[in-house]
Parts: sequence; C-alpha cells; structure tokens
Amino acid sequence: MFGVTVPTLMNRTFRSLTLLSLAAASFFAAPLLAQTPTPAVPAPAPAAAAPQAPATPPAPAVQQQPTAPQAPANDDVATIKVQVNEVNLIFTVTDKKGRFITGLQRENFGLLDDGRPPVAVLRFTQQTNLPLRVGIMLDTSSSIRQRFQFEQDSAVEFLLQILHRNDRAFVMGFDIETDMAQGFTNNIDLLNQGIRKLRPGGGTAFYDALYKTCRDQMLTMQEDGAVRRALIVVSDGDDNYSRAQQSDAIKMCQRAETIVYTISTNVSPSKDKGDDILKTISEATGGMAFFPVKIEDVAIGFRNIQEELRSQYSLVYRPADFKQDGSFRTIYLQALDPRYKVRASKGYFAPRPK
Repeated sequence: MFGVTVPTLMNRTFRSLTLLSLAAASFFAAPLLAQTPTPAVPAPAPAAAAPQAPATPPAPAVQQQPTAPQAPANDDVATIKVQVNEVNLIFTVTDKKGRFITGLQRENFGLLDDGRPPVAVLRFTQQTNLPLRVGIMLDTSSSIRQRFQFEQDSAVEFLLQILHRNDRAFVMGFDIETDMAQGFTNNIDLLNQGIRKLRPGGGTAFYDALYKTCRDQMLTMQEDGAVRRALIVVSDGDDNYSRAQQSDAIKMCQRAETIVYTISTNVSPSKDKGDDILKTISEATGGMAFFPVKIEDVAIGFRNIQEELRSQYSLVYRPADFKQDGSFRTIYLQALDPRYKVRASKGYFAPRPK
C-alpha cells in the first residue's frame, strides 16, 4: 500500500515537518531518548482527551494511552479500514551503522500523512510481534542456474528460524511464469519440499511475478486480526519477459500492504540495472535490498531480514482530512534524533467506498 517518494517532494515535506513540529504537540515531543532508551510509562490521562497545540505545550495528548505490548487478535487495525479510517504503519529504526534501534517511544518520531500530522495516534507498539505472512519468491530463470542451490538452502534455513506458531509462509518460483510450490502453511516440512522441487530454466518475468503474487496471495488475504505481510525475493533483478511495468508491480505491492525485501544474486564486482531495480522496489515498500559479495552470503541476507522482522515498530493512527477516494497518500516518518534512520513505506492508496 505504499508509494515511491519523489526527492523534491521529500525536501518540501521535510520543511513542512519542521514547522509542523511546533504546532502539532500531539505528535512531536521535545525530549529525545538515548541510543538504547528505556521505555517510559505514560502518565494516565482521561480517555477522551483530544490533541491540542497551546503556546506552551503540556505533555503530548498521544501519551494518554499506555504502550500496548501487542495488538489483540480481534483488533481490526492492520490496515486502512473503511469503517474507521485507520493506518497501521510498520517501520524499522537503525543507527548510522545499520544496527537496529529498539525501545523508542512514539514521541521520538514525527509523522506527516499527505502533508499533515495525524488526527490521533491510537497505538504505538515496540518490537511488534504481529503474526507474519511471508512469501519466499525464488528466481528460477536460466540466469541463476549455478547459484540456485544456495538460494534453496538459505531459504529453508530462514523459514526454520523465522516461523513461529501463528506465522504462515508460502513458496513460489518464477521465470516466465509463476510456480506456486507451496501455499500458505506453518508446516516447515511442506515448505522445504516446495523449495526443493523448484527447478531453474527459462526467461524472467520478474514484474509480472511480483504483481501477480501481491494481487493473488497478499491482497486477497482474509484475516481476523492484524498481521504483517512481507515478500522475500531472491533474484538478480533482470526482467526480459514481463508485460507489467516496474511501476505496476510497486503499486500492487502498495495496495496489498506488503513490504518487499530483495536479495541480489549478482555477485559481480559492479552493480548493474537489476540491482537498481531490486533497490527501488524494496525502498518503495519499506523494505531493503541486500547485495551479497559472494553467492554463499545469500544466507546473510536472509539472517538480516529475520532480525529486522523481529525488531519492527507498529504505529496505528487516524489520518487528517481522509477521503475514501482511492487516491495515493504520501507518508513521511522521521526520527527526531538525527542519529537514527527510519525505514518505512512511502505511502498508500486510500480505499474506495464499497
């Protein structure tokens, strides 16, 4: 559900963020925590308190609710909901060396949705443990034939480590067509069998595969509670057969509210067009691209993704001036401490009335 950020828009948005931080006391707070902060317990406040922006702001109104350890299974806040117009933003925070930063509070961040601060922050969760719905997409085109076994071994090890009781995963291969080797399951043996039966050969329709997977597997997913959707794509990023464009694939990932992580199988000393494609798609959806220096390091990319998926934050908010018109709304989330970098989706599509 997230979009691509245009640099000039980001610069203009950053200036707006600076000005709005003075007025939007409900979301921006002055104190910043240290690099390994200890979560603070918010002072109790009346449940009906509304965000205000006085000349000398008191404690932010968004502090009125204690931090929830995890969204309840029946709490319908995983995405934009037509009934309540809520957004659940999953994001990651790192320092300048790429180390994950956990333990931050909601007052440590500034947020603009379509250029405006949110009306209300409904929930902020540290190190969210929402159930995962993970798809493994392995490039089975001829170009990766000699590297394929490393991809298979690394994917199996990743699933062994990442899947908990309430998580589900599927396995898909793609060349000029997609091959659903194993549908959503928590059974590691079935997932392993699906990965092992894939065979490389043929051209590459990467955009078509990504578009179809998000449309058919992620967008149509029916869940009673909140979940996190993620795709891990192992590929060299080349595409020589798709009818869909890169922008089509990105938009479908945004509509399906799916974070895409990519692991490049190009281990040559220089980066090529395929690497740029992998990076663009990952960044547009709030994920990250990994570039191993040798094919055996594909496993390191999987381990980095595993660590990130267990180090994420969840921010549920109600956007201002929200319209159910199907339009694209930009998201800009920033840590107020310049030592930290936030990686989040760049936007989403508002739903249309049913």
